[in-house]
Amino acid sequence: MPIPSQPDSPLHGERWRRRDFLAAGCLFAATAAVILWQNAHLVILWDLSYVLDTSVRFADGQMPYRDFPLVHTPLTFLVQAAILRLFPGSYYPHIVYPAVIGGLGTVVSWRIVLHTLRCRVRAAWFAALVLAAPLTVLGIYCILPHPSYDCDCAFSMLVAVYLLQRLPATFTSRPGLGRAFITGAALCVPAFFKQNMGLPFLLAAVTVILLLFVAGILSRADQPADLPGPRALLAVLAGAATTFLAAMLLIELTAGIGDFLHWTVQFAGERRLPGFAAMLGIYADPTLFWMALCVVAALIALRSRFAATRWVRLLAVLLLAAPFLFTLSSVFIFYDDPDSRGDSLVVLWPLLLVFSATLAAFNLLRCRINLQTLLPLILLVAIHGTFLSQQLWGSTYAIWPLLIFLVADLVAELPSLQPPAVQLERPALAIAAVIALTLAVCGGFYTASEERLSYAQLPDGPAVRSSFPQLAGMATPGPYLPEFDELLRYAQANIPFSDGIILIPGEDPFYFATGRVPQFPVLLFDRSTDPYTPADVVREARVHRIQWLILKRDLQIKEDPTPQREATLALLMKDFAPAAHLKGYDVYRRVAPAPPAPTSAP
Repeated sequence: MPIPSQPDSPLHGERWRRRDFLAAGCLFAATAAVILWQNAHLVILWDLSYVLDTSVRFADGQMPYRDFPLVHTPLTFLVQAAILRLFPGSYYPHIVYPAVIGGLGTVVSWRIVLHTLRCRVRAAWFAALVLAAPLTVLGIYCILPHPSYDCDCAFSMLVAVYLLQRLPATFTSRPGLGRAFITGAALCVPAFFKQNMGLPFLLAAVTVILLLFVAGILSRADQPADLPGPRALLAVLAGAATTFLAAMLLIELTAGIGDFLHWTVQFAGERRLPGFAAMLGIYADPTLFWMALCVVAALIALRSRFAATRWVRLLAVLLLAAPFLFTLSSVFIFYDDPDSRGDSLVVLWPLLLVFSATLAAFNLLRCRINLQTLLPLILLVAIHGTFLSQQLWGSTYAIWPLLIFLVADLVAELPSLQPPAVQLERPALAIAAVIALTLAVCGGFYTASEERLSYAQLPDGPAVRSSFPQLAGMATPGPYLPEFDELLRYAQANIPFSDGIILIPGEDPFYFATGRVPQFPVLLFDRSTDPYTPADVVREARVHRIQWLILKRDLQIKEDPTPQREATLALLMKDFAPAAHLKGYDVYRRVAPAPPAPTSAP
């Protein structure tokens, strides 16, 4: 049952007060501090090199999809290329950028949660702050603190959701229609940061807008107060269509739509799309069964005629809290086992997704068609789109804010599930506090243990900093940066600046550090980004007149993902001979003559 208007109600507008600015500043500062702390002691060279070296190609004027293969949509690389142009030769801006975007992501998430809870639970302002607090350690850039398309896409989705939530107040004037148009444009932006996240989000959002439009037409005489007007919804659709078509036209005039679709849809889908059975496998965890039983039993108790009894409400709260208390206790049960701690935290995802989807379906069956009840469906679709890249366990690192929104929606809906004579605000707030405490404590351990980054070798010991000027601020434990510094000094002294180079597997941000122009089409030799057979690699090396081959022996990533590595190297060694043996690298120089450079473009 809705609660009468309070100071936190939308009836009093979105005007910020002193406490809002204070809370936003604390959330931003805490999140940014975690990201800066992460960057101060670790770097995952594999992820960083792909983004930065590809951005170097953008900054140098090379055209993705046409001049070189790229399996991701371009916005993250364009943003980093712009930073490269503004601050050339410095790594620090690429540390500051995630900290700023991560901090803003937490603040926007808090405002989304606050809007979700207003007029639905008591003490909404404090409840929203409590639910947003875990994002200071689980925010979009807290776990992987380097520039990333997943994180940028998650932030753009948060901005779009923030704007969508405010649609009901934007259909009465021309400025309101303008804001609705901008909202539609914002819905398109995530698709151009990462396609498997952003495209499902866009399609789901457009579907919801169309559904709201039909619902508004069918209820012309009795327009619900929480349903945006048809003009506003048409403005959203117009903004989305205009932005999407403009983006595709720009791509056609530059890289070409054919090449763009080939690499970002066809090739990326062939290499990364998991099977349907693998997708459903995330819901097969045995722990999910008993957790789901607890939640079902609690909801039955709260819906029963005994819900007015204090002990029944207490039992229901304990049952709802049981999955989260179990996860919280895992911090101490599995204190020396980060894998088990991480698994017990991530298993909360399928539990919350199942019940969020169930609640959304329940609202639809009750014909509750409004933006508030349909927003969770948009985010459920976007979350499952994210799972298309690495399924559940590897994909959640940037989208914890989306889960927090679903939690807030579940908490806000608990009072509406009560019998008419029972008030359940206090149980809802208690559950919100338990969930927030669990995510904050377990999320802190999850982030600090680097469990999500276990695909890379992060030896015990102090972080070692790079001595190369362009990499000042970069640090990670192990010998990787000193060995990379040695390679950079060797290249400065021995490899002419204009000579083409192949680096296998491409783990290091070599081109970012040296300012050289990449001349080989592939920078990262990984099955998901490398389309070439061994024979193709040799042919491309000859066509692009590559003079040097650098093999990295001492990888930070635990498994060398180079496709057909032995066959590729066997063919390359017919054209290259050893030039230097460094601590972590072998350097080879071309001995077989390369074909002459083409006189004109084909």
